[in-house]
Amino acid sequence: MTGNFDFPESVDFLVIGAGAAGLASALVAADNGLRAVVLEKTEYLGGTTAYSAGTCWMPGHSLFGDDADGDRGAGEKYLDALVGDKAPKELRQQYLAVGPTMLERLSRLGVTFRHSRTVVDYHPELPGAGVGRALEPEPFDGRTLGRDRFSHIRPPVPEFALFGGSLMVRRAEVNDLMGIFHASPKAVLLALRLGWRWLFDILRYPRGTRLTMGNALVGTLYYQLLKRGGEVRLNANVKRLLIEDGRVSGAVVESDGREQTINVTRGVVLAGGGFAAGRQWRERLLPKPTPQYTRAAVGASGETLALGVEAGGVIGDHGDNAFWFPSSVGTRRDGSLAVFPHIWDRAKPGIIAVAKSGRRFVDESVSYHRFTRAMYDAQRAGDEAVPAWLVLDQQTLRRYGLGLIRPMVPAAVRRRYVRQGYIIEASSIAELAERIGVDPAGLEATVRESNVAAADGLDKDFGKGSSSFGLQYGDPQHRPSPNLGPISRPPYYALAVVPTPLSTAAGLKTDKDARVVDATGQPIPGLYACGNDADSVMAAEYPGAGCQVGAGLTFGFLAAQHATRK
Repeated sequence: MTGNFDFPESVDFLVIGAGAAGLASALVAADNGLRAVVLEKTEYLGGTTAYSAGTCWMPGHSLFGDDADGDRGAGEKYLDALVGDKAPKELRQQYLAVGPTMLERLSRLGVTFRHSRTVVDYHPELPGAGVGRALEPEPFDGRTLGRDRFSHIRPPVPEFALFGGSLMVRRAEVNDLMGIFHASPKAVLLALRLGWRWLFDILRYPRGTRLTMGNALVGTLYYQLLKRGGEVRLNANVKRLLIEDGRVSGAVVESDGREQTINVTRGVVLAGGGFAAGRQWRERLLPKPTPQYTRAAVGASGETLALGVEAGGVIGDHGDNAFWFPSSVGTRRDGSLAVFPHIWDRAKPGIIAVAKSGRRFVDESVSYHRFTRAMYDAQRAGDEAVPAWLVLDQQTLRRYGLGLIRPMVPAAVRRRYVRQGYIIEASSIAELAERIGVDPAGLEATVRESNVAAADGLDKDFGKGSSSFGLQYGDPQHRPSPNLGPISRPPYYALAVVPTPLSTAAGLKTDKDARVVDATGQPIPGLYACGNDADSVMAAEYPGAGCQVGAGLTFGFLAAQHATRK
């Protein structure tokens, strides 16, 4: 049940926040026989997960088969090398030990994943790094929810779907559909199949009902939760927690201008998504210059963290305290703001990133998290890289696209983005440098050096094209390097990218059962945290695609299991 109805006077298990971690926790609790209710303060469920790929990073998962135990050991070695003493080792050991069990439990409950066998960890240079630890949610048929409940799922980022966000496709299908430009029969058949389904959908639903990525994970969790008697209430804002004899015993919730008390017998779970969308939290806990934009859901504003602190919880500190995207900011046709995360395009040949000096500061093909950290590192070293500029020529822009500009679009579309000021155009490199405010001599020298590297297939400065991670997102048809290409055909273009937190790493400190702990390290009875409301078990390090979803699901599962045993 969703919407503004009378709230139950008493429940067993109350979850505050309806992202993947919160929904999974409620699902397991409901399957364990508890009365589980999820409160979501916004009009949509799904949180930031609904915007994301929905990927789950899990070393040693069962789809590895006989190699599962060995990969789990390698995963521990990898996290030890990456995280070290920045976060408690026992928490990541718990993640590695329990995560595969959690996935098997979810699978029995109808929440299944596909094995992304070729996806490389984000630090392939470290011991224990691997391939295939990322799991992709199976597509979900939103029609099974019915029209009303389907409309409760937060729509995806419009730029990551077709027809303005109405038709969702898997990442692998994006690559297949690109074959349309080469008259591929496979691409044409796929387009026809997806297109017909979408056409029938929009006659009855607000958008396409074939959900993929994060929408698929959210939809599946929601459906399975409802099947087991769980409840989700939208537009329900928790104002405060109730504490009796040192134990969290309930919550006061506000909806439609009225307040009601809900008593809780087993536990309250804080799963509000962290603070990436909370301006005051960003100013207090994130690096300078403070990020002005985020791709996180609007509900991830830190209010649930404040509830935890009021109950005696403690917020961790991991330096930059976030997981990062470099994003460009533009305007959609409807006038809304588009914050576009540059996940894959930086790795393509013929694209370089420069700071105010006009010089490169990073291997452009590294993970989005590492790229953004390099921006801040350059900034602290005295070379302004916030914003940084992605530089390329017209041939590269047309072939691969960049940000909001899709590949192979007509020249008129590119000109529209130039007129908007989203991307800067110039007839020479020196003119481009002047227009974007970087050193002309520095940029001209950088482009010359990059063109030599492209011809040689070797980036001696930063190693773009040498990492297995970067290679997977390059152009395998491009020679001599999938990641290095010339910048030689005018007009030339530059696009500004700024740091944007996709989510936050600093959260409420917890123990191995996801219980929130106080300043002495003692658990607060009746209070749990998971997802980005919990302090990251990986500190602010990003081992691979889906690590936040993986940890969120695991510790949401642990919270439900502990509350059931009480």
